[in-house]
Amino acid sequence: MSFKIQTNLTALNSHQRLAESSRALARSMERLSSGYRINRAADDAAGLAIANRFRADIRSLQVAQRNINEATSLIQIAEGAVGNIEAILERMKELATQAASANASTQLSVLDDEFQALKDEIDRIVNATNYQGTSLLDGTFSGVFQIGPTNSAHDQLTVTLSSALDTTALAIDASDLTSQANAQAALTSVTSAIATANRVLGELGAYQNRLDYAASNVATTTLNYQASESTIRDVDMAAEMVSFTKYQILQQVGTSMLAHANAAPQNVLMLVS
Repeated sequence: MSFKIQTNLTALNSHQRLAESSRALARSMERLSSGYRINRAADDAAGLAIANRFRADIRSLQVAQRNINEATSLIQIAEGAVGNIEAILERMKELATQAASANASTQLSVLDDEFQALKDEIDRIVNATNYQGTSLLDGTFSGVFQIGPTNSAHDQLTVTLSSALDTTALAIDASDLTSQANAQAALTSVTSAIATANRVLGELGAYQNRLDYAASNVATTTLNYQASESTIRDVDMAAEMVSFTKYQILQQVGTSMLAHANAAPQNVLMLVS
């Protein structure tokens, strides 16, 4: 064994090992305090890129979920209005049926007054039903809703409400109950209008069902993406605690050994004393 005082290789080696243990301990403490396995690109460059892609898709899917909820609200507004129109048409058919019978000849004017008022209410509902200023029941609404994270037809849903429900489109604008013959003609027109309103209700129900399934699918996809991102980005606290304990012990041992290594050159004094 040689005795040197200018270069203490034992101490240098102990210092290097201690520095490595200290860096590893610092990384372990950072992971435990942040909850992330990846805190910088150097920790796992490829994993960070994949995790960031998952995060971007997750945020996009969360917005898509809101889009679906808003689209559902739009459909429900339209459905409520169409439901009221259909109920009005049922009352109008009731009045037309009564006016079409000879026993109501003395009440035709009274029946027609309500009939005309109900026609006006249908037009008012059509004109008043809108979503953020966009009319829904005038036959012009067509909108594309983004329900996924990509610019593709599979991540978009087009909702079209092409049937106008005002009295002109329903062909009841000229109907009246001023005579038995007119009441009989109105009965035919209103029956046809009811069929149109019910068809629109069916379309709205179909759209709502699609949106409900789309919302469920987006929620499932978001959950799975979050699980995938977590697997890459998040730290396993139990496993990391094991590493932390190991590096903590290594640091303590390394500090002790460095102290011994620094004291070793003092043995040279035995040669010169």
